[in-house]
Amino acid sequence: MAERRAWSDKRAEIMSRPGAGVAYEAARIRFELGEAVRRRREELGLTQAELAERAGLKQPAVARFEAGGTMPTIPMLERLAEALELRLSVQLQPLPEAS
Repeated sequence: MAERRAWSDKRAEIMSRPGAGVAYEAARIRFELGEAVRRRREELGLTQAELAERAGLKQPAVARFEAGGTMPTIPMLERLAEALELRLSVQLQPLPEAS
């Protein structure tokens, strides 16, 4: 039987593969954007269908976005922000220095 390894060891192995850090960062961004949209939609008491109508989208597109399943374009983020009564703000920040 194969030896069991700690998750931290498995994660370190995966993250050492070429391109893994970039893929992880893209997934993090998708997840955080989706979570922010879901939280704001719920604050406003909107359903996914209502948000979709306000933003000119279809409900499944909102569901995929909230789940972190799509990387949005700037125009899509602008439409969602307006539908959520928000102003879109995009920033570029310096990368953390290597340790």
